[in-house]
Parts: sequence; structure tokens; C-alpha cells
Amino acid sequence: MTQTSNRIFDEMARLMNDAAGVAQGVRREFDTLFRAQAERILRDLDVVQREEFEAVKEMARLAREENEALKARIAALEGKADKPTKKGKDAD
Repeated sequence: MTQTSNRIFDEMARLMNDAAGVAQGVRREFDTLFRAQAERILRDLDVVQREEFEAVKEMARLAREENEALKARIAALEGKADKPTKKGKDAD
């Protein structure tokens, strides 16, 4: 009887291991299908990818910095242009 019950338990354990393996395979397949479907939907919605967004965000930051530097330079040049004009008016 001991050998029979051990054999039954061994068979049950093997069956459970097989079932667990099948369940993992089904889960992997579901994950793959879900990701593919999600990517297709996002492509159809024309959503930008994270890498592209980050690249454009960085370009915008650099453009803002350059714009601020150019504004400061223009202000400095306009300030220099105003100084001789003011001296010229004071001399008259």
C-alpha cells in the first residue's frame, strides 16, 4: 500500500508540475499577445514613443537656452547703441 500511495503522489506531483509549466506558457503567450495588441493600438493612435519625446524635449530646452542667450546679447547691444546717442544729445 505504501508503494501504491507513493506512486499516486508521484504521479500527482508530476501532473501538477506539468500543469504549472503549461500555465506559465499560457501566461507568456498572453503577455506577448497583449503587448502586440497594445503596441498596435498605440501606433494607430499615432502616439509618440518615449525616446522621441525625450529627444524633442531636450531640443526644446536647448532652443530656450539659446533664445535667452540671444535676448541677453541683443539687450546688451541695444544698451551700447543707446549710450552714444544719449551722450550726443547731452552735448548739444
